[in-house]
Amino acid sequence: MNLILSDRPLDLSGLSVPDLEYIDLSSLNIKHCIGCFGCWTKTPGRCVIRDDAVKVYPSIAASTRLLYVSRLRYGGYDTTMKTMLERSIPVQQAFLRLHHGETHHVQRAVATKDAVILGYGADSEEEQALFRRLVDRNAFNMNFARHQVLFVPEEAVEQAVREEVQKWILS
Repeated sequence: MNLILSDRPLDLSGLSVPDLEYIDLSSLNIKHCIGCFGCWTKTPGRCVIRDDAVKVYPSIAASTRLLYVSRLRYGGYDTTMKTMLERSIPVQQAFLRLHHGETHHVQRAVATKDAVILGYGADSEEEQALFRRLVDRNAFNMNFARHQVLFVPEEAVEQAVREEVQKWILS
């Protein structure tokens, strides 16, 4: 499955990609994680908060090609994307494993992914470098086989998304 997860509405009309799911997080009701770990202990694999996030994280887990579109804030994902990524914890188990000499959670049926993270609104090279490091560190827990971080001005987001999706079509 191909997934585009965006923190803002995108006009993707005219794109024809097999097995493409586009999710505009800004149009959904996604509450903040409360850190109860109910998704690990009470209802394994399912968040106890009943909102729109429960429809999104299964798509994240199932995707093999993934495009995140997020405004950057202080070298990290902006609130909308960060909230959703934090709410995706049910795709991991409470159990730990060693991966490349580091401790990471065991995945719960998460497909290996080729990912592109498209950031916009970065104010400086320092912020971009910090974001790249964050994505590199998260890549293990997000089950990325390969990932790429791109930065574009806000007015170029839709064109950059179209260019990345066109690469999916050609591959």
